[in-house]
Amino acid sequence: MRWGDMDAYGHINNVQIVRMLEEARIAAFGPPGGAGLPGQEPPVSLFNDVAPGTMALVVEHKIRYVRTLDYRNIPAIVEIWVGAVKGASFDLHYLIKDPVTREDCVKATTHLAFVDEGTGRVLRLTPEQRQRLEPYTA
Repeated sequence: MRWGDMDAYGHINNVQIVRMLEEARIAAFGPPGGAGLPGQEPPVSLFNDVAPGTMALVVEHKIRYVRTLDYRNIPAIVEIWVGAVKGASFDLHYLIKDPVTREDCVKATTHLAFVDEGTGRVLRLTPEQRQRLEPYTA
């Protein structure tokens, strides 16, 4: 959480919550290929290990704000796991918790798909991608 993530009510703004989901997704599964410079390897190489010309795109977000996430000068707890894995898409689920009280604050799901940059067509998940996701599926 950053100081500037607060809104006029003193809690983390809903737009910043979506950014926190993105940061958790990238930390867990890697930055998209060609984005930025090399850094720490993610726990699961997925987004950073796709064929050139493949984009990992968000299809949909679903967010439920269970209680406000108040600003603290320590990181929030973000749990992330894999939900449904389909032929050409998959879901990531998140739970954001207050870092002190450990209370659930946000429950969210992101539906993602890989897309061919040149054609805009959705790509089927490869057996290797499915295998990488399987241990994290709940």
